[in-house]
Amino acid sequence: MADTPPVRVLLVDDHQVVRRGLRTFLEVQDDIEVVGEAADGEEGIARAEELRPDVILMDIKMPGTDGIEALRRLRELANPARVLIVTSFTEQRTVVPALRAGAAGYVYKDIDPEALARAIRSVHAGHVLLQPEVAVALLSQEDRSPSPGRSGSLTDREREVLSLIADGRSNREIARALVLSEKTVKTHVSNILMKLDLADRTQAALWAVRHGIAE
Repeated sequence: MADTPPVRVLLVDDHQVVRRGLRTFLEVQDDIEVVGEAADGEEGIARAEELRPDVILMDIKMPGTDGIEALRRLRELANPARVLIVTSFTEQRTVVPALRAGAAGYVYKDIDPEALARAIRSVHAGHVLLQPEVAVALLSQEDRSPSPGRSGSLTDREREVLSLIADGRSNREIARALVLSEKTVKTHVSNILMKLDLADRTQAALWAVRHGIAE
C-alpha cells in the first residue's frame, strides 16, 4: 500500500564495503529505508536506541562488542527492533547463541539480494527466518529441549498455535487462520512457552519440528 511507511533498517557491520553494498541495494527498494549505519556492536546499540529502527542487519564477528553481545544488550534495553543476523559464519557454535540471544533470523552474506529484501520484510512482519542449512544445524544440536512427552500438556488449540508458529506465522496471521483475537493468540503463545520451558518463538518452532508437531 502506498501509505504504508517503509521498513526502517540499521546496518551494523565492521566492514565499510559491506555496509556500502547493502545500502546501495536496499535504497532502491521502495518499502525499505536505511536510516543509519554502525561499525561495531557498541555503536550499533547506541544508534538503535537513537534511531529506533524496525529491523537491524547485524554481523556477528566485530571488534569490541560483537553481534551476540549486542543482541543481549538490546534485549535488556527492551529495544523493539527485530535483528536479522547477516554473516559469513556458518558454524553451529555461532548460530545457536545468536538465536538464543534474540535474533529474529540468521542468513549468510552470500544470500541473493532480492532474498535479503524478502528476509527483511519477513522478520519485520514478525516471522522467524532461518536459511535451510541453519535450521538443519539447530535441529542437529544436542540441546535441552523437553522430552516429547511434554507435548501432552498442551491443549489441542495450543498445538494448533504451535504448528503455525513453526510455519513462521506471526500472531496476527495465526489469529486470522484460527479465527481468534491477537490477544488470545498471545496468551496461547505464552502458555506454550511456559509449559514447554522454552525462551522464545524460535525455540518453540524448532521444538515443534523436532517433535513432529509442525506440518
